[in-house]
Amino acid sequence: MRPILTSVILASRWIAAIFLLGLTVALALFAARFLTKLVKFGTGVFSSPEDQALLDLLHLLDWTLVAALVVMVILASWDSLVTPFDEGSKASGMSWIRKLDPGNLKVKLAGSIVAISSIQLLQMFLRADIYSDRTLAWAMGLHAMFLVGAVVLALTDRISAMTRTPKE
Repeated sequence: MRPILTSVILASRWIAAIFLLGLTVALALFAARFLTKLVKFGTGVFSSPEDQALLDLLHLLDWTLVAALVVMVILASWDSLVTPFDEGSKASGMSWIRKLDPGNLKVKLAGSIVAISSIQLLQMFLRADIYSDRTLAWAMGLHAMFLVGAVVLALTDRISAMTRTPKE
């Protein structure tokens, strides 16, 4: 009974592949929408006011960070949960994936979330006249919580890395 149960549990990791494929499809749709925003930016960058061009560029940067975050999750999750990448992927510059353990990935995700939050906050401050003081205060408070969370995760990861014994 135990070998059958072990086989079923190990095979269940392929269920995660469905979610990762779904994220890949979502990323492709997100990229299509990004392209429409890029075209809109390109056609209006020379005719729009400077502050609007900056805001539009920040939106593109924001979308790029979100896409990078999704790619990082897809690749690291596939490598650690579904099936490891083969040796050929090292030659194509993907050896960094092996270095992403779950703690490290959490720190990178938290850092990306803080960066995205920073961009959102900057966009709000560039248009502060359309936001209430309360909305801006909540946005700053939320950003501060993201920042504190990222710092705590990084410290926790560093402390746990110091207590781990090297694999031989």
